[in-house]
Amino acid sequence: MKKRARSVIRFTKPVWSRVGSMLSIVSPLGWTVILFTAVAWVLTATLHWVEFAYVTVFLIVILVIALVLSLGRLNLAVRLDVDPRRVTVGDTAATRLEVVNQASTPLLALSVEVPIGESAARYNLPMVPPGGHREELTLIPTSRRAVINVGPVISQRGDPFNVFRRQVAWTPVIELFIHPRIVALESLGSGLLRDLEGQATNDVSTSDLAFHALRPYTPGDDRRFIHWRSSAKLSATSGMDAFLVRQFLDTRRSHIAVIVDVNSASYASEAEFELAISLGASVAVRALADELDITVLCGRHAAVRPPRQMALDTFSRAGREAYSLAEETATLVKLASDISQAVVCTGSRADVGALLRTKAMLPPEVRVVALRSDQGATVGLRQAGGMNVITVGMLSDLPHALAAEVMA
Repeated sequence: MKKRARSVIRFTKPVWSRVGSMLSIVSPLGWTVILFTAVAWVLTATLHWVEFAYVTVFLIVILVIALVLSLGRLNLAVRLDVDPRRVTVGDTAATRLEVVNQASTPLLALSVEVPIGESAARYNLPMVPPGGHREELTLIPTSRRAVINVGPVISQRGDPFNVFRRQVAWTPVIELFIHPRIVALESLGSGLLRDLEGQATNDVSTSDLAFHALRPYTPGDDRRFIHWRSSAKLSATSGMDAFLVRQFLDTRRSHIAVIVDVNSASYASEAEFELAISLGASVAVRALADELDITVLCGRHAAVRPPRQMALDTFSRAGREAYSLAEETATLVKLASDISQAVVCTGSRADVGALLRTKAMLPPEVRVVALRSDQGATVGLRQAGGMNVITVGMLSDLPHALAAEVMA
């Protein structure tokens, strides 16, 4: 029985979908008018009152006129641009809406709405002649770091009585990224990161920078790595031709992980959280300028070896939530197991135990530095479990704070 019901529903779904889309054009006032029309019709049929007959005819005429005025399709070319798509907090961004009438008849007055985040820009376009166009500009406030959805452009067309209202979406949603403020830092290679030239590993390879040992030549080895002087001495000693080749240890590029603690309990205020975001973004941008590999984690948002814009986009998406630092670290271990440095950005109420657990979850050779945002506090440096914890009260203090960490 259930299978038969499902098959019936699946078979009739296109019909009901079309009926639903047709009924969606009826406004709340339209449903009220339809209800009164039905009631007046019933009373006329049962009580035979002439007054209700007049009311029924009047309401039916209103419905017919409204329906006729709402019929027809719009032949428009609608374009929505956001310029620029990525800005820093406080910069200017604007939307540009262009509507072109591609029909052979004039376009009557049209109401257009453009959602911008939680608000919307509404335009009442005047009559547009055939082939004509209208442009509208709107400035978008960028006072806070965020990702703002702009669009789609929605046209609203109906009748003068507001009985029927047709809405059509013309454009896709455009994301506007408002990046956090950052501060310029000195090269991390001479400070926070102390392995800019790469770390030697225990993995043996046939070519790299770190020389390890000599071994006998085997067929297939690159002749460029034959150590001729040692080979000559071995041949003279053994009395037979023998070759020795160089063997190396693999080295890795510095890979820095920037983790922003998004747990609400770690911060005393929203401003403190924004400071932690700016601290992490500043370190990430400097690392990218130094051509280092980076991984960015902001709660559930992560980016592995991203370009500069994508890294900042990740910081723009971050928000305070019930997501622990331990969960972020576990994600980091899965995404990038080859990191050599980790910078953890957190707030004044962060649990030191959580920071120590983060260090314990990472390989022993990974150096961990914690940047603790504390609005208005003076720059401070202390050690906890072999990890430097730096207190930063303002974004402009970060260069001095990192300099103090280098001297420690």
